[in-house]
Amino acid sequence: MTTPPELDRGAILHESGAAARHLARICFKTGPPVRTGVELEWTVHDVADPARPVDPARLRAALGRHSPVTLDEASPAQPLRRGSAVSLEPGGQVELSTPPHTSIGALIRATETDIAQVTGLLERAGLTLGGTGIDPYRQPQPVLETPRYRAMRRVFDRGGAAGRTMMYCTAGLQVCLDAGEPEQVPLRWAVAHAVGPPLVAAFATADRHAGRGTGWASFRMAAWLSTDPARTGPVWSPARPDDDPVTAWTRYVLAAPLLCLRTAGPDWTPPPDVTFADWLAGALPRPPTTDDLDYHVSTLFPPVRPRGYLELRYLDAQPGRDWMIPLAVLAALFADPATLHAAYLVSAPVAHRWHDAARAGLADRALATAAAHLLDLALAALPRLDLPAELTDEIHRGVRRRRAAAEGGDR
Repeated sequence: MTTPPELDRGAILHESGAAARHLARICFKTGPPVRTGVELEWTVHDVADPARPVDPARLRAALGRHSPVTLDEASPAQPLRRGSAVSLEPGGQVELSTPPHTSIGALIRATETDIAQVTGLLERAGLTLGGTGIDPYRQPQPVLETPRYRAMRRVFDRGGAAGRTMMYCTAGLQVCLDAGEPEQVPLRWAVAHAVGPPLVAAFATADRHAGRGTGWASFRMAAWLSTDPARTGPVWSPARPDDDPVTAWTRYVLAAPLLCLRTAGPDWTPPPDVTFADWLAGALPRPPTTDDLDYHVSTLFPPVRPRGYLELRYLDAQPGRDWMIPLAVLAALFADPATLHAAYLVSAPVAHRWHDAARAGLADRALATAAAHLLDLALAALPRLDLPAELTDEIHRGVRRRRAAAEGGDR
């Protein structure tokens, strides 16, 4: 896999081949797999009454100079102490996006510092971070309104209520891994997808929403999968395991309907069912540019999204410090080729069972068995992460707790 020559961001795209070359350049940057990043989302609640809505003014006052410009156009949007950027999801969920690190231990320490800082900012305003993958107290309601979010809501509303739940109530944990050298990319791409269902089951935290039990282990993942399968379903499939990643991603991107059509005005709602391939074929008054393609990619939310690196988007938010456990598990599974191959063999039989993982979690025997084997592989590979002793002990205990839960589901 070679990197195509760079196109100007405003270059007009006339055909799918040019789009494919641009996607290969921006979405699959290859090189030694040494860096890891994490993106953490949380719902935000009033300390005294967690079901009380939290308005934008209160969030803006709490975050101050760290407020994203979507919340405060005049904000300098300063990163936190260790470099994490703060952003806000449409339901008022706070997100931290870390810089990548070459050491998992350094990543964890830096992220903990930034979590402590944003926690302190919110606490002074009487606010606290949630600890599950979906709001356990409130119904969907918008907090942040932008042309992008209004267009998203209008398009998702055409398909039912899941889109609003996803936008306004969910909180995830995203792990970001290098795509690897060209010869490594296909396996890393396949494993990133294949381990998804058993790890969704192992780390599900979203069974209660809006004051009631949902009947799902991860109602967050259920909402995402139901919102718009053309943009939230997986790209890789065990039915086509040998698909070239760039080819599969290009096919997915071009077939996805437009979610936003940026204009000078406040209404970015696109015409119904117009895909990017349709746009390339002349369905809209002007041809698309590479910048339009980049923006379209930003509106696609599959469980694994290539962004130059691989963004694994399928995990629920975790309570407290538990976020570091799935991070370490994934880093360990990707630590060496032998563990990667073993992880693929373990997870391939259940790699298609995303909905089952969201609904049943570890109560599904096949998923529990696969999860237990993956956690065993991760425990064996943890020493390769070279973590400080106290972190190693904490993560070992956390993985063993999940391993015991998976073993219980396997009975």
